[in-house]
Amino acid sequence: MSTLETTLDPFEIWFFTGSQNLYGEETLRQVAEQSQQIVDTLHASAGIPVKIVWKPVLKDSESIRRSALDVNADDSVIGVIAWMHTFSPAKMWISGLEALQKPLLHFHTQANVELPYADIDFDFMNLNQAAHGDREFGYIQTRLGVARKTVVGHATNTLVQSQIADWSRAAAGWQAVKTLKLARFGDNMRYVAVTEGDKTEAEIRFGVQVNTWGVNDLADAVAAVPDDRIDALVAEYEELYDVAPELRAGAERHQSLRDGAAIELGLRSFLEEGGFGAFTTSFEDLGALKQLPGLAVQRLMADGYGFGAEGDWKTAILVRAANVMGAGLPGGASLMEDYTYDLVEGQETILGAHMLEVSPSLTTAKPTLEIHPLGIGGKEDPVRLVFTADPGPAVVVALSDMRDRFRLVANVVEVVEPRAPLPNLPVGRAVWRPAPSFQVSAAAWLTAGAAHHTVMSTAVGIEVFEDFAAIAKTELLTIDADTTLKGFANEVRWNQAYYRLAQGL
Repeated sequence: MSTLETTLDPFEIWFFTGSQNLYGEETLRQVAEQSQQIVDTLHASAGIPVKIVWKPVLKDSESIRRSALDVNADDSVIGVIAWMHTFSPAKMWISGLEALQKPLLHFHTQANVELPYADIDFDFMNLNQAAHGDREFGYIQTRLGVARKTVVGHATNTLVQSQIADWSRAAAGWQAVKTLKLARFGDNMRYVAVTEGDKTEAEIRFGVQVNTWGVNDLADAVAAVPDDRIDALVAEYEELYDVAPELRAGAERHQSLRDGAAIELGLRSFLEEGGFGAFTTSFEDLGALKQLPGLAVQRLMADGYGFGAEGDWKTAILVRAANVMGAGLPGGASLMEDYTYDLVEGQETILGAHMLEVSPSLTTAKPTLEIHPLGIGGKEDPVRLVFTADPGPAVVVALSDMRDRFRLVANVVEVVEPRAPLPNLPVGRAVWRPAPSFQVSAAAWLTAGAAHHTVMSTAVGIEVFEDFAAIAKTELLTIDADTTLKGFANEVRWNQAYYRLAQGL
């Protein structure tokens, strides 16, 4: 139903091979053939989700610079993989690397897997020089301060393919953020600190446009939705979900379901007409809307939109990025909030939820569509999808404005089945066990000053977010199985100095 594009199909990654004219026509022909074979091998990997496009071998400064400019100018190109097949003198790469504005992966590989011990001669050595050609390339990248991911190994290696796949998803997420328009309906929840932030700096650092529209502009779009479209959407609800009897046609609360459908249709039309890929709402600013948008927000997130509750535009950015990075994978991404704990010793877990707005992409079960009172907002009872997230590995990630920089904090978690049913909790929810333990995880999260709103991703894991942070040149603090409180606190202190120095005066 959504026209928002949440697919990696339009994207390309260009494959650059470095050499030089010194080696002669025959050697350069072999370089080209073997680099094409590398690309073909990567193409054959089902896990790499973005098309890799081979480009002619680069042998001089001008062709390298021109290729970098071509990458920048093509919106379908989300990054570059570079490999120095032979020795490629690094000063040839200076102007190109300084011009390049897209993510870079340095692939340190070679054409052959095994050394041909019985046959190796100096012609073979002359052709297969990546072992020191890539070291020359690594030097100039480091000297120039070029942000990149380095992957080492043969193209047939499954770990190598997985690392390239993760990076390509991160590059796609970065492209989505760089081109993102975000609509805020109303402002942040009053007096809340962590949902605030510098929207101008966000556009400078991430490229995302964050602007505000009056909630009654949205209410006007909702009021303009014709009855026949509401009829069709309600029929879709009844097909997809277990709709509570009181909401069905002819029942006493059916109008509330129709009002929820009108909100969804009006919100979709507003976002589509404005080219928005993410949005926020606030229960303190609902204007003429009859309900706080719940069902509409849940379904829009499941279709790939970013969302943040209570005006939290930073989390909306993360949800959109996670949706793009996880495109085509099982699982999903959603706004999440650490709500309350199970503190039984040795069985500690976190119960995450929100008032209404958790994406059904976190479950493969059939949600129920229900209506219940909401004690805040001063509006009619809202409709919402109720479900429990599927068990399995996940990551929760928060984005905070630390005044002089943005900070990402990520916790590796395991979503688990609740220890008992939750019959009176009428929201989408997830129960998880954080790594390395509840005590260390919570203390580290508080030490980092991380936000209480997060994105939960069950589609992509920590590796993709690590690549995303590196591409975005944004601080990332990771809480995982190896985390200790002493080491984490030291990392926070060291980062404070590093990121201030890295920004310059």
